[in-house]
Amino acid sequence: MGFFKDFKEDFSEAVNELMPGTTEAEATGTATSTMKDEIDVDAELGKLDGLLEKATKRVDEAPVIKEEPKVEEVVAPAPAPVVEKPVFAKKEVKEVKVMEETINVAPQETANARVASDENAVITKGMSIKGDLTSTGSIEIQGTIEGNVDCYGKLTVEGTILGNSQSAEFFADQAHVTGEVVTTGTAKIGLGSVIIGNISATSAVIAGAVKGDIDVHGPVVVDTSAVIMGNIKSKSVQINNGAVIEGFCSQTYADVNVDQIFG
Repeated sequence: MGFFKDFKEDFSEAVNELMPGTTEAEATGTATSTMKDEIDVDAELGKLDGLLEKATKRVDEAPVIKEEPKVEEVVAPAPAPVVEKPVFAKKEVKEVKVMEETINVAPQETANARVASDENAVITKGMSIKGDLTSTGSIEIQGTIEGNVDCYGKLTVEGTILGNSQSAEFFADQAHVTGEVVTTGTAKIGLGSVIIGNISATSAVIAGAVKGDIDVHGPVVVDTSAVIMGNIKSKSVQINNGAVIEGFCSQTYADVNVDQIFG
């Protein structure tokens, strides 16, 4: 209560200044009192002390209000949405029995699915191979092959093949082939070439000698120098003057229905 104590002291000093006690006039008895009643300073100070004590008690008895600590509200994070897995209806799987069948595929259809690469293999004149030869590219044979030849690309023969051959295109120039020739493209038998075996192709141009049947789904051109001992089946055939054919020519694959014409 420092404030009330300081107030009391200041108040006492102010009263003493206004009433300094005994003056010279009072000592000589000549002074005349201008106040009707003298102020009892001690009594007034006593009253002030009583008021100070009451004020002190009120302050001490006043209830102390304690500030409660602020509790921060914690907001819980929202729960993640529950994604339900889709329920798929189960389909009944019926057992299907597949009957095994043996399908004979023509060589032309089998070779159509093959894709040839850009490689080109050369069998030189002084080279002789005993065994089968396979290439995903093209082959040029100048030497001798004793075995079957399977070529994805073009097969050019200038030497000798003792075996069957399969290719995307066949060309014989001064060649000697003993075996079947199968190609998905054109078969060209040049002048001076001898083929002893059947020929199967989509088109054919023959200027050499062939001993065997020729089965072509497209046109066949028989040149002047050609000698053929065998039957020819084709869509159309062109025989030049001077060609020798010992066999039958049949346009089996032609668009004309002969039986319908002759009833």
